[in-house]
Amino acid sequence: MLGLGSLHNEVCLRHTLEESRKLAVGERKKFARRGRTTFGSPAVSLLCLQHTFLPVSLHLAILLLKITRLFNSETTMELLCLERDTVIRARPDPNLLCNDRVLQSLLNIEERFIPQCSYFKCVQKDIQPFMRRMVATWMLEVCEEQKCEEEVFPLAMNYLDRFLAVFPTKKCYLQLLGAVCMFLASKLKETRPLTAEKLCIYTDNSIRPQELLDWELVVLGKLKWNLAAVTPNDFIEHIVRKLPLPEEKLVLIRKHVQTFIALCATDFNFAMYPPSMIATGSVGAAICGLQLDSGDQSQWGDSLTDLLAKITNTEVDCLKECQEQIERVLVSSLREGRQQHHQQQQVQHGPSSKTVEEQDQSTTPTDVRDINIYPE
Repeated sequence: MLGLGSLHNEVCLRHTLEESRKLAVGERKKFARRGRTTFGSPAVSLLCLQHTFLPVSLHLAILLLKITRLFNSETTMELLCLERDTVIRARPDPNLLCNDRVLQSLLNIEERFIPQCSYFKCVQKDIQPFMRRMVATWMLEVCEEQKCEEEVFPLAMNYLDRFLAVFPTKKCYLQLLGAVCMFLASKLKETRPLTAEKLCIYTDNSIRPQELLDWELVVLGKLKWNLAAVTPNDFIEHIVRKLPLPEEKLVLIRKHVQTFIALCATDFNFAMYPPSMIATGSVGAAICGLQLDSGDQSQWGDSLTDLLAKITNTEVDCLKECQEQIERVLVSSLREGRQQHHQQQQVQHGPSSKTVEEQDQSTTPTDVRDINIYPE
């Protein structure tokens, strides 16, 4: 279609160019013979009255013809095809990450974005905690498959919890609400946000794009358009940079911390926790899990907890409890994952001599430090 359209444009330009030349020659002859000529067409009469400007029209037609040929050339098409579809990321800004005032500002405003109540008890009548967990797991899978930024999923869960804390919702709309929250979070954090059509596909087309867009306005209204929420991911760099950690382990530590934060976002028990406490507990769990210590593990753990508590102005006892809860949720999640894996194997290969429970009990580690999410 592009070739036919370009060919049509060039033919039209050639025709205009030829007609302008004929008109210019004819006008000169007629004016030379009679001095003036009357034409029926207003457009032709205008050209005749302004015959001295006809050469300008010819130049414009020639210029348009050259431009058309330029855009149809193979060189231009090759340049367009060689455009790279890459995401340009900003470098870490030390003025923000190394400034204690930024960290203090995050600590001061983080409570504004915490749900004000346990909404399953006083707001929601049709939605149960296990339903939230199912939707959260689905949202996490969508974000992972679309390779979204790490901040998208925790931010989307923050929107979902804040909305459910103020607006009673039927369970049939819970997946639609989750899709809308991902839609909004990706707009805020992604270079190329998730589209409404793509999110509808992930719901097996159970919702329509227009329905998602309508609910987007509803969610924005209930959140009072306050979308720049503080999440645990905002504290990771501020905490890690203040700890004496080996440079070669920082990438692995960040991966563990981000995994723990995503895991906490799927569990409603962490919904009322301050983001700074979740981030601090996740960092502590990651460091202890990787055994990044120089000496006795118990002494390092105690001193690490004290240091983390000072960084985020958190009580040591509360931080220890949060970290232990994160470790318990991690072990429980790994156990559920193994059970599902064994069940799938039984369906494919038939029952084995050992039951799922026996296999799970024999393979589940008793200490979170024996778990390595990203094995080398």
